[in-house]
Amino acid sequence: MAGQQFQYDDSGNTFFYFLTSFVGLIVIPATYYLWPRDQNAEQIRLKSLRRVHGRCLWYRLRLMKSQQSIVPTLKKAALLFGWAVFLLLAYKVSKLEREYQEYNPYEVLNLDPGASLSEIKKQYRILSLKFHPDKGGDEATFMRIAKAYAALTNEQSRQNWLIHGNPDGPGATSFGIALPAWIVDQKNSMLVLLVYGLAFMVILPVVVGTWWYRSIRYSGDQILINTTQLFMHFMYKTPNMNMKRLAMVLTAAFEFDPRSNKEATIRPTDNIEVPQVKTSVCFPWRKGKCMFLKRSLTEKRRVIVAEEMINVGCQLTMMANSRGGFHAPRLVTIENCMKLTQMIVQGLQESKSPLLQLPHFEEEHLRYCISKKYKVRTLQDLVSLKDSDRRSMLRFLGEEKYDEVMAVLGSFPHITMDTKLQVLDDEDSNNITAGSIVTVTVTLTRKRMADMFEKEQESTPCLGEEAAATEDAQGDTSKTKTKVWQNKSKGAKKTAKSKKKKLTKKKATPAPAKTKQANGNVAGNVTATSTAAAKEEEDEASDKGSESDEGEANKDSPSERDEDSDKQSDTEVDEMAGDDEEEWEALQQSIQRRERALLETKSKVTHPVYSLYFPEEKQEWWWLYIADRRDQTLVSMPYHVCTLKDTEEVELKFPAPSKTGNYQYSVILRSDSYLGLDQIKPLKVATNCENLLEDQNDKSQAKKQQKQGKILQK
Repeated sequence: MAGQQFQYDDSGNTFFYFLTSFVGLIVIPATYYLWPRDQNAEQIRLKSLRRVHGRCLWYRLRLMKSQQSIVPTLKKAALLFGWAVFLLLAYKVSKLEREYQEYNPYEVLNLDPGASLSEIKKQYRILSLKFHPDKGGDEATFMRIAKAYAALTNEQSRQNWLIHGNPDGPGATSFGIALPAWIVDQKNSMLVLLVYGLAFMVILPVVVGTWWYRSIRYSGDQILINTTQLFMHFMYKTPNMNMKRLAMVLTAAFEFDPRSNKEATIRPTDNIEVPQVKTSVCFPWRKGKCMFLKRSLTEKRRVIVAEEMINVGCQLTMMANSRGGFHAPRLVTIENCMKLTQMIVQGLQESKSPLLQLPHFEEEHLRYCISKKYKVRTLQDLVSLKDSDRRSMLRFLGEEKYDEVMAVLGSFPHITMDTKLQVLDDEDSNNITAGSIVTVTVTLTRKRMADMFEKEQESTPCLGEEAAATEDAQGDTSKTKTKVWQNKSKGAKKTAKSKKKKLTKKKATPAPAKTKQANGNVAGNVTATSTAAAKEEEDEASDKGSESDEGEANKDSPSERDEDSDKQSDTEVDEMAGDDEEEWEALQQSIQRRERALLETKSKVTHPVYSLYFPEEKQEWWWLYIADRRDQTLVSMPYHVCTLKDTEEVELKFPAPSKTGNYQYSVILRSDSYLGLDQIKPLKVATNCENLLEDQNDKSQAKKQQKQGKILQK
């Protein structure tokens, strides 16, 4: 029976196939992921952001990094060297010749194909005398000669050679190994064992152990587990924390401790620079744990650590709602954590004005804005001002600085938030029963503040023309002026309603039948006119009554009544079918939206945040949640909206209250980068107990049936 044989590559040719495949598996993916992107595209993008973000710290650092960095050049050189090795190996492989040779006994005996039997015997006799071991010849060569002679003279050996290509019959299956034979040579056994021992018993365990012991120290968001436990301890002990205490807890994170994080190094210059930042930002500081200054830890890491506080607060809230036994963090605590991220990005304290986020704005300039004439305290107030008033208020700025401030203000986001309340997977989606799962679909639409400027400029001339037209129509007698926010349609409706009321009042006053006559002529004239008018009204009423009687007589036939009832029933059925179709379409759209959200991976690159002191490019993200501001609790967990470019649709779910009644909640949108752009929208939830009553009725009926069954059995 044929066996198996393993053969190593003696010549080393097939080893090049292995090397070519191995180098190709490394070079091709590395080129795709590590090849430096087009630097010109990055330069063009930075050039487009220069007008708005030119003064930002991250922008200046990015320009310096792109000009001074040699990392892209080194990457290109390494990848090109890898491709050169790969192409050289491929060329070597293409030049290799196959060493497979078919067995031919005529070549072994040095005979021409088709030689006669006498010639074969004669040649064998000559070669055997020459290579026989007894005559001093080579034994291996003599065995090859004997095998070839048997293949040509023995009938069975000849058949095996013709059929299987070998005089001995079917040979063993051979497997070639693309490794050189010196690897298994006995002379090199110690060297090979040493290499294997270092690779698989020293290097591999050290690498895996280092990765494992490092990974178990961090959570999924790359936050130290000790930091998460620290935050959980403080929030558990003090559910209601103000901003000062939260800042102290944040500075106590283990990410800022050199004993836990090697990147957090204490430098001698911190003793000089920290007090300067402390006086300007007014935050509680600790030596070696500065939040804004320690460049060894990036500001992005600090924002992530602050976001971990929000996640810890949400986890404690969920645990308190599900298990109970302890107090969940107050809503103020979680909202202060969100404000803390804004303060870190902008480098401002909570009590500072949002106008200080703009360039060239200082504390001394705020007195021009909050004066009695303008009363500008927020960014929205500054946007709503007329251009002339805005220029006069910001007269302390030059023309160039004013244009820069307007460009930065125009790049700020303006979010419109639309909410839709419904109960999915229910027959009546608008009916909220106690204990049901309520879904609030929030549609966020982002625009720029510059769009609001354009709307204001477009609307102001139209309003001026309307005011002039109304003044011309009213003349000098009218002293009232139409206001900007007044709607003409509403005014027209009000005037029409007032006219109708006056007419009805005039018609409702009955004509006096008898009057005390102070003057006989006047009384007679009045009574005459009143009686004539009364007669005319009676005639008109009688005519109308006759017409209506005839119409009713014609319409009161039973066939027509049946037709009217059929038409009404058909219209009701059509309306019900239309409502069902709308609900079905809404349900299908919600299912498709969920499937798309699961399959799609949207980019988290939205819009760069304007920040004067943040050293890295920060993207514009938002927190969206529902809260009960009366009880200071979270109704739905905060959702981090990281993909809002133009429009985004988010579904927030929460269980309806177990008790029936009307509840007042708030849908809150908070920025994690800007101060003063948060939005709060009221949300009314009215619950009923239809499902609860049905369940109670079912239970009572089941109990009655059980009692009746017991009575019948007795």
